[in-house]
Amino acid sequence: MELRHLRHFVALAEERNFTRAAERELIVQSGLSASVRALEREVGAELFVRGSRPVRLTAEGGALLPAARRTLEAAEAARQAVQDVRGLLSGHLRIGTYPINPRLLPFPALLAAFARAHPALDVSVRQIPGTVTAAKVAEGELDCALFDQIGPPPPGLRAIPLVSEELRLAVRADHPLAARDEVSLTDLADEPFVETDPAWTTRHRTDRTFAEAGVSRRVICEVADWQILRDLVQAGLGMALAPPTQLVPRADDPPDALRLIPLKPPRPERHLALVLPETPSPAAARFAEALTTHLAESCPP
Repeated sequence: MELRHLRHFVALAEERNFTRAAERELIVQSGLSASVRALEREVGAELFVRGSRPVRLTAEGGALLPAARRTLEAAEAARQAVQDVRGLLSGHLRIGTYPINPRLLPFPALLAAFARAHPALDVSVRQIPGTVTAAKVAEGELDCALFDQIGPPPPGLRAIPLVSEELRLAVRADHPLAARDEVSLTDLADEPFVETDPAWTTRHRTDRTFAEAGVSRRVICEVADWQILRDLVQAGLGMALAPPTQLVPRADDPPDALRLIPLKPPRPERHLALVLPETPSPAAARFAEALTTHLAESCPP
């Protein structure tokens, strides 16, 4: 069984589209199709449902996918063992993330520095909803991911805490609550809220915060962009519970157009963490080390 056949099979299973899978593997579509057919002949079963859009796995294909990923990971680990002797980090590092303001964690700069330090390593980044991040790592689609940790990671994974940030109430400067130094959740009962997408972990956190306090609220608008959320709050459509680092003012915003008010304790926080397998790939382990080293140097005890 050739590794390239398994790699092409995994690419098609993950991309669910022949064009994207071929582009990912840098081959023509006919070459990808031929590779998948060769693998099907070798295992004696069809691995994909013919004619389906998007591409779907058969039961046999679904059974093969986890084993194929493990085989490719083992092959990569073997290659890396040789590279370690030469002091090189090579292969492919797949990182997942969700929108993070550099003021909280300078992810772009850290990623660029890591890539420069390991030029033989192919690094790719996918922006995905935080609620599915850990599952993508557990299923082998990602090597590691940055996410807002709400609970313990799934079995087989571990989470490395990075930084935390309190959520604050964002209101227009002329709102009746804007003069407060602190507000309680009961002060916000039945107020209109602008919220993030239900797939975001921040939304899960705010929903749970209000539910546990027994306080009702009205969500009148849902958005998938922090800047739009800020603009809507600033326009007076509603209020929001949000991380301050995400509510960056525009250059032409009037000064003090928005007030960020702390909540009375206990204050909800979002906890940025790196999730990765208990036994991570060499590249993921090295990336985790780079992140924790940066934080230890920039935020000494």
